[in-house]
Amino acid sequence: MNSRILSAVCVAGLLCLGTSAQATDLVTMQQTALGNRAVVQRFMTNVEKSAKDVQRAKGGYYPSVDVFYTVNGLDESNLTGEDSENSVFAGKVSYNIFSGYRDKYGLASAEQLSEVEKYRLQGTRQDIQLIVALSYLNVYDRKANLKVTEDAFKTLTRVYRDGENRYDVGLIGKNELLKFRVDYDNADITMKAAKAGLDKSVNSLSRQVGAQMMLADLDFAEFTMLPAPLNEDEYLQNMLNSRSEIKALETLVEATEYQVQVAYSDYYPNVDLIGSYSRYDDNFINGAGDNDEDEFRAQLQVSMNLFRGFTKEANTGKAKLEKRGLQYDLQELKETLENDLQNLFIDYRVSLENVEVAKRSIEQAEENLRITQLKYDEGLERESDLLDAIASLSRAQANEVAVTRTVFANYFQIQRMVGGF
Repeated sequence: MNSRILSAVCVAGLLCLGTSAQATDLVTMQQTALGNRAVVQRFMTNVEKSAKDVQRAKGGYYPSVDVFYTVNGLDESNLTGEDSENSVFAGKVSYNIFSGYRDKYGLASAEQLSEVEKYRLQGTRQDIQLIVALSYLNVYDRKANLKVTEDAFKTLTRVYRDGENRYDVGLIGKNELLKFRVDYDNADITMKAAKAGLDKSVNSLSRQVGAQMMLADLDFAEFTMLPAPLNEDEYLQNMLNSRSEIKALETLVEATEYQVQVAYSDYYPNVDLIGSYSRYDDNFINGAGDNDEDEFRAQLQVSMNLFRGFTKEANTGKAKLEKRGLQYDLQELKETLENDLQNLFIDYRVSLENVEVAKRSIEQAEENLRITQLKYDEGLERESDLLDAIASLSRAQANEVAVTRTVFANYFQIQRMVGGF
């Protein structure tokens, strides 16, 4: 019995260990952010509000039903037969048959504006995923920088300890030892700053994801291989055809065209069909008097405004100008996005080439340090030459980290340009 309990405990422990050791990838973090961030919920609320606007616009296709209860008190009964105390209960059903296509184009405009909010939501979701990707990349960059500073610190620690031994036996002077000490202390300070930068980048990632992230949960598998070269022409067409901000503005232009037609409806007559019922009673409480009278009435009402102080002309002119302004905005947006995409591809191609250069520089710097160390041990190089070789290697390693970060930063931004997340 005890062995069974022990086996069960071991299995449960292994399962918990496997769960905690499971790394969190970029896609998971992005989906978590989409579910947790309030800004996404805000734009989802805007979509829901726009659906209510569509529902309200459909109200023009339904009849209007009203009821009235009126109490009248006169100083005396009048000649028309209206008693000094009377009440009227009435009900009316009215249905608009024609209003210059206002209902048709108003509904079409509301539906287009609802689509605009959906595109804006898509854009926000893409922005959130880009920010999470760049924050994740920043953690990777800070971690790689910390590794560079740690390697430099370890190397300088070894060199400084060796320098102390050489100083003790009189092979170097005090000033040479102090040179090692200055670089050693500087490496220590740089390493601590890099550690703080890494901790802050993890905090920033947690903020963007909307959940607490731990460095141990990140394996950075997405950065083990460089992304492949991309087809700029294909990406350009995809961006112009599917970018949510472009689609939102295009849809908004269509909505304003419908709004122009809504404004024109003021120039047409309104035709309404009205059915009403009223009950007159010679008492403040309808139904409690001695005399009452019922009336049913059906009406066909045609009305048309002939002049409204030039407001109709102003409304149609404003709607046309709004449409024209949005068309200019759309043109500017497309040209700006095209330029941004071209610049991103320039940086992307250059950064891909620079990765190979940076790797070659590391190999050369490592070989230079090895040779310089051998010569220094033989007394053929000065302390400053050795320190320069160490600094060159650190600089080469830092350059590789920087260009790798630039490659992925450009890649993520290119994906955002075409809504690729």
